[in-house]
Amino acid sequence: MRRRLAMMIGTWRTAVRAVPRWLRLAVGLGVVGAVLLTAGTVASVNWIRQGADGHLFTTATVPAAPVALVLGTKVQPDGEPSPFLAARLEIARQLYASGKVGAILVSGDNIRPEYDEPTAMRRWLVERGVPAHKVVRDYAGLDTYDSCARAKRIFGVDRATLVTQSFHLPRAVTVCRQLGVDANGVGDETARAYERTWRISSSREHGAAVKAALDVLSGRDPAHLGRRETGVDDALLAG
Repeated sequence: MRRRLAMMIGTWRTAVRAVPRWLRLAVGLGVVGAVLLTAGTVASVNWIRQGADGHLFTTATVPAAPVALVLGTKVQPDGEPSPFLAARLEIARQLYASGKVGAILVSGDNIRPEYDEPTAMRRWLVERGVPAHKVVRDYAGLDTYDSCARAKRIFGVDRATLVTQSFHLPRAVTVCRQLGVDANGVGDETARAYERTWRISSSREHGAAVKAALDVLSGRDPAHLGRRETGVDDALLAG
């Protein structure tokens, strides 16, 4: 038995030596990289969960805040919000109607003139009874980090209720809180009806968690900054 085991080990060593050194090094580095990536992902997910703990609510239980920050997502070619975005906007509408917020900041992508998430979001809310002067547009919310950073640095938001889908909410709340916004959140569950899209989007959260951690650690500026805007202040002061 020992002799057979020794022969097997010898054969394995011979096979390994036959592999070019550069290939052995590449495989070794790949294994190390995979281990580090896995460890980083686990750490990032735990960081997000801990950061959001105690700050996730329903529309009925969320504490009042001056502003609802609605994070943008896909708008259809006809200019209508996608079902995921419409579900977020409905939560914001309910928060405003119930007096839980005094203004709504809609933050999304308008990087191309023909694609305008914030305007589509504002139009949807106004058509459903939210006063136009209570809805403020942020045209440069290109991702979660940028939306949170700009809410604080451009619009002067110190306390807000974040609105997005429930799988995205812990990351959004944690990022905003790390950037100085006293944020709670309300997450949509109704879009689960779109099972495939929900599953794909949820699965991306692990990679997004790593990006969120790197963004916060780097303290990077949003892609677009600009001057201070008073839109939220004006909306809160308006009757």
